[in-house]
Amino acid sequence: MSNPFVQIVEPLDPKQPLKKFFNLSKLEDVRYARLPFSIRVLLEAAIRNCDEFLVKKGDVENILNWKVVQHKNVEVPFKPARVILQDFTGVPAVVDFAAMRDAVKKLGGDPEKINPICPADLVIDHSIQVDFNRRSDSLQKNQDLEFERNKERFEFLKWGSQAFKNMRIIPPGSGIIHQVNLEYLARVVMDQDGYYYPDSVVGTDSHTTMIDGLGVLGWGVGGIEAEAVMLGQPISMVLPEVVGYKLLGNPQPLVTSTDIVLTITKHLRQVGVVGKFVEFFGPGVAQLSIADRATIANMCPEYGATAAYFPVDDISIGYLIQTGRDKEKVTCTKKYLEAVGMLRDFKNSSQDPDFTQVVELDLHTVVPCCSGPKRPQDKVAVSDMKKDFETCLGAKQGFKGFQIAPDRHNTIVKFNFEGCDFELAHGSVVIAAITSCTNTSNPSVMLGAGLLAKKAVEAGLTVKPYVKTSLSPGSGVVTYYLRESGVMSYLSQLGFDVVGYGCMTCIGNSGPLPESVVEAITQGDLVAVGVLSGNRNFEGRVHPNTRANYLASPPLVIAYAIAGTIRIDFEKEPLGINASGKKIFLKDIWPTRNEIQVVERQFVIPGMFKEVYQKIETVNESWNALDAPSDKLYTWNPKSTYIKSPPFFDGLTLALQTPKTIEDAYVLLSFGDSVTTDHISPAGNIARNSPAARYLTSRGLTPREFNSYGSRRGNDAVMARGTFANIRLYIKCLSFSFQLDVFDAAERYKQAGHPLIVLAGKEYGAGSSRDWAAKGPFLL
Repeated sequence: MSNPFVQIVEPLDPKQPLKKFFNLSKLEDVRYARLPFSIRVLLEAAIRNCDEFLVKKGDVENILNWKVVQHKNVEVPFKPARVILQDFTGVPAVVDFAAMRDAVKKLGGDPEKINPICPADLVIDHSIQVDFNRRSDSLQKNQDLEFERNKERFEFLKWGSQAFKNMRIIPPGSGIIHQVNLEYLARVVMDQDGYYYPDSVVGTDSHTTMIDGLGVLGWGVGGIEAEAVMLGQPISMVLPEVVGYKLLGNPQPLVTSTDIVLTITKHLRQVGVVGKFVEFFGPGVAQLSIADRATIANMCPEYGATAAYFPVDDISIGYLIQTGRDKEKVTCTKKYLEAVGMLRDFKNSSQDPDFTQVVELDLHTVVPCCSGPKRPQDKVAVSDMKKDFETCLGAKQGFKGFQIAPDRHNTIVKFNFEGCDFELAHGSVVIAAITSCTNTSNPSVMLGAGLLAKKAVEAGLTVKPYVKTSLSPGSGVVTYYLRESGVMSYLSQLGFDVVGYGCMTCIGNSGPLPESVVEAITQGDLVAVGVLSGNRNFEGRVHPNTRANYLASPPLVIAYAIAGTIRIDFEKEPLGINASGKKIFLKDIWPTRNEIQVVERQFVIPGMFKEVYQKIETVNESWNALDAPSDKLYTWNPKSTYIKSPPFFDGLTLALQTPKTIEDAYVLLSFGDSVTTDHISPAGNIARNSPAARYLTSRGLTPREFNSYGSRRGNDAVMARGTFANIRLYIKCLSFSFQLDVFDAAERYKQAGHPLIVLAGKEYGAGSSRDWAAKGPFLL
C-alpha cells in the first residue's frame, strides 16, 4: 500500500527534484510544534515508514498526540535509520545471522536472502587488553596479542563483512565504537534512497546513547532486538515520557565535563527516569561543546533513561565541519532541519516544547567530583573523597561499604617491586587508567590531562612504578592532537603511554597486575583502588583485585596516580614533594579552562579527522592480511572454542510451534534489584576454577589461552557456563545446602528433569548485553 502521507513529500532543493523529504511542517497540526524534539524524530520515522501494516496511521496519530498519550502505556513502532554493534555483542549477532542462513537452507529457501536490510556497522573495540604498559612499544605488543588471541573471531567477522550485504566492519585498532560513531559514522541527516530524514540508531551497547549529544537519537538494545531491526522490523516501544532537563549558568573554571555528568547522573537517579527520554534544553546547553554533550549523553544508562537527547543546533553543525564532514552535505543537513523544525536555538525559550516534567541544574553549582566506590551514581565531591572512603571502609558490606574491622583500617603491607621496597594500604591506587568513550572523545579533558602531566613533570612529580597506568584513546585523532600539542611525551613520562585503541580497562580488559602487588593486596586483605575515566565501576568489573573503583576525569586520574592513594585531601595535602623538597599541591599544576581552550583551538582541526578516518578501514595491516572464507554459508569448525553454531534454530519448522508451559519449576536463583548484564554475562577474565575454564581445559586449552568471556560470546557452550559467573554477584537463594557453581546446579536439575526459573527484581538485565539476560537462562 502507498504511504498515506505522500502529499507532504517535496524536494529539499527544487534544482534536485529526486532528493525529497517528508515536510512535517506541512502537516498543519498545531501539536507538532509543541512536541519534544526527540519525539519529532519518532514521528518523522512513523510518517515516512507508514504502510498500514508495520506502521499505521493510528501510530502516527498516537505520536502526534504525545502530550495526552504519553501516560497511557501505548506502544508505537520505530524504525531506526541504522544499527551499530561492537565485537563482544556483535559477534553473537553475526553468529545468529550465519545460523539463520543454515536454517533457511535446511527449510528449502535461499540462504543469501538473509542479509541486514537496515545498514549495520560493527566496530571491533572490545578485544584488546592492557597486557603491556609503561613502555614505548606497549601499543604494538598489545595489538599483536589481540590478534594472536582473537584471530579466529576476526576471521569470522571479516567473513561476515564479505558474505552479508549492508554490513560494514571497522577493524581493530581504529578506536572505541561510540567515539568512531560520533566523529565519523554519524550522519545527523540521512541521504538514502532519494530521501532526507533524521539519522537515528540503535546499538548492541548501552552507551550507544552517546550519539544523542550530536542530535542523533539513539540508544542501546539487546542483540535480539538489534537483529530484528537489521532484518527490517520496527522496534515496538512504549511512547515514552520526556523529562526536560534545563541547564542554566556557566561551569566554574576548574570543573570538567566529567564532573558535570557525574552530577547529572546522581541527580537523575534521584528524579527517576527509567524508561523515559531525557531532553536537554535551556541557555546552559549553549555553553557546552558537542564533546561535553556527548559525555553527558554517554552515561545515560547510568542514570537509567532510555535516551539523553540534545537537539541539533548551530554548535552541532559546527562540529560536523570541525570533524571533516563534507561541507555540501552539512549545508543540506542544516537546510533540512530548518525545513522540518528540528534545528534548535537553546537561547530562544519560545522554542521550548512541552515536557512531562522539568528539572533544572545550574552549571555553576557543579564541583569537581568522582563516583564510587562501587556504582557510577554514587557521586563524591573531591574535597570529601578521603573522608568518604574511610567511612566506606568500616561500613556494612554493600554499595558504600567494605566492612573492614576498625583495628585493620591502617594495615600496611610491605612488598618489593623491581628491586625496590614499597608499601600498600587500604586506599592505595594500583590502577590508573585514562580510558573509555565517556571521556576520551572530549579534547578538553584529554588536553587538560596532558597539560597537567606537563606541569607535574616540570614540577618534579612522578608516579610509583607499580601503579598500572594506561592511556587508551577512543580514536587515532586523540593521539594526533596530544602529539601535535606537545603533551604526549609528558604523559609517557608519568607512565601514561598509549596501550591500545579500545575500551580496555573500562570493560575489565585491564590485564594482570604485578604479582608482588597482588600478593600484598591478598596478604593484607586490602581494599585496593582503581581510578579510571570510565562509565562503570561495579565491583569485580575493572579488576578482581580492586575492590574500590572510582570514576574520575582524566586529569584527576593522573592526580590520584601521582598521589598513590585515594586517602588524600588535595586542598590540604600535597600531591608529592619534589627533589628540592618543595611541596607540590594539585592547585599548582591544574590547568585553567583558558589554557586548555587555547591549545584545543590550535590543534584540534578538521585535517586531523580527515587524515585518520579516510584510511580507517584499510590502515590495519594485520586485519588486511587475514584470510577469511569466501563462501556465503559459514563452515563451522567443530574444534573451535570461539565460534559455534547456536542451538536457537535447532528443530525449526515452517509451521509455528506451540509454546511449552512451565510447570512445577524449581527456583534456581533468587536475586534482589539491579542484577545487570555485568552480573549475568561478565565480559572479564575466565576464572581458573569455573565451569567455563573446565570446559576449555577439556578442549585442550591452557589458562593462558582462555582469553575473556566477552571474546567467547560466539560460543554458547562457554557463555552458558559463564552465565551468572560474576565474582561479586551476591546470590540470595540456591536450592543446595553446599556450594555449587550455577551452571553445575542447573545441569543437575536438567538431569533430574526439573524445569527452572530465576527470580529477579527491578532492573534485571539492564546493561549492554541484554540478549544474554534472555539467552543465558534459556541455555541453563
